[in-house]
Amino acid sequence: MSRLHPSLVAGVLALALAAPALAQEDAGVTGPAFKEGDVITFDRLDSLKQYLPPEFWSNRDFFFYEGMRLEVGPFYRDYSPSAEYQAATEQFKGQARIGPDDSLENFTAGQPFPIDEIDCKGDPHAGTKIIWDFDYAWEGDGTFAHFFYSYWDRGEQLPLYYEGTSRGILLAHRVEPHLLQKQDGDLFRKERRKLAFGIEVTAPFDARGINLMTYRYKEADKARAEGKNDDTWVYLPTMRRVRRISAAQRTDAVSGTDFTLDDLRSFAGIVPQYSWECLGEMDIISPTNSKVRAYPFNKEHNFGPYGLSFADDLWEVRKAVKIRMTPKNEDHPYHHKDIYLDKQTLAPLYSFAYDQKEELWKILWHNKRWSESESDYYPGWKGVETPNDIKVVSDMIVNVQTGTGNRIEFWDATGTPLKSTGKVRRYIDIGRLTRGR
Repeated sequence: MSRLHPSLVAGVLALALAAPALAQEDAGVTGPAFKEGDVITFDRLDSLKQYLPPEFWSNRDFFFYEGMRLEVGPFYRDYSPSAEYQAATEQFKGQARIGPDDSLENFTAGQPFPIDEIDCKGDPHAGTKIIWDFDYAWEGDGTFAHFFYSYWDRGEQLPLYYEGTSRGILLAHRVEPHLLQKQDGDLFRKERRKLAFGIEVTAPFDARGINLMTYRYKEADKARAEGKNDDTWVYLPTMRRVRRISAAQRTDAVSGTDFTLDDLRSFAGIVPQYSWECLGEMDIISPTNSKVRAYPFNKEHNFGPYGLSFADDLWEVRKAVKIRMTPKNEDHPYHHKDIYLDKQTLAPLYSFAYDQKEELWKILWHNKRWSESESDYYPGWKGVETPNDIKVVSDMIVNVQTGTGNRIEFWDATGTPLKSTGKVRRYIDIGRLTRGR
């Protein structure tokens, strides 16, 4: 698909829609019409309008409904990351830099570019710095969770679904003091990978046994001419063999759903393959520290008539930053995607993907859970006594052009590592995908 130039009408509409979220002060908004502890019901939706992205508000019928009870939580609560992550950020402050083609150079660990020092309006690299902060945001060891992936069509849950487990393991740029001192933040000496990510499908029956493993390499941080794409392998029980997935398939729809692999957490792609722009800062209300305990704890939670809503949960007002992702590859299905990130935690809040005609195509949004919200939910480990991690526990995507969508639930997500490096080696070994089958 060729890239189309924006029409004058589309440009005017885009500016009109962007204005409320990007200029709350200029619009004369003095403060929200709600406070901590309020319960927002369907008849009070207008009180949220100025604190939601305009594209979300325009498509609110997908997300808000009669009978909803949205609880307003704290404003600007402190969700500072672990002390070790903060220490690494301070230790290596000023060393990381933006290289050619939006690459990242001279980075060791922590937050590459302290977020409070990024000038969104005055720094031409602001958007790129912010997405690198997002890419290296604190997530503990990575993540482990049980997941449920459902498909919805105009409010009807379709038979297509997947259940299983997923695990991501950070292999480089770690913040544990003993790893920084001995191995420059690498989990294994002379490590070339920055992370590994695996999925094991346990249901439905005809998909049970599917196993996937992805490696992302340190070279992915380099300019495209020097960079290295992910390697992904999948074991298919019906074929009884491991198949390699090409890098191009990361932007294809996953098994007939509306998600692509790069849509997870709003963006799971390789940073230098896109251009980045900072569009502004604003206050946003969003699900931030879930009170819900959905899959695997409760499989019957009400996600609204479309199955794609977090309206029955706790929402908080957060300082947000909005960035625009534009693919450098003209064959990419998106013209651009606008992503709202929590300015303190860099957790994804909302994102909006536009097709090559520059028409809104998909809305993605996310629920999160604070590691310290419950005792023993997310234990620390050697080198990290207290995780202090905001963990995404659900991704939702709505295709506004078709009325279809997907929900991924993983409310037990933690970032506590495996018990030993030996267990890590066995987990990330490609041979494990077929061993014993």
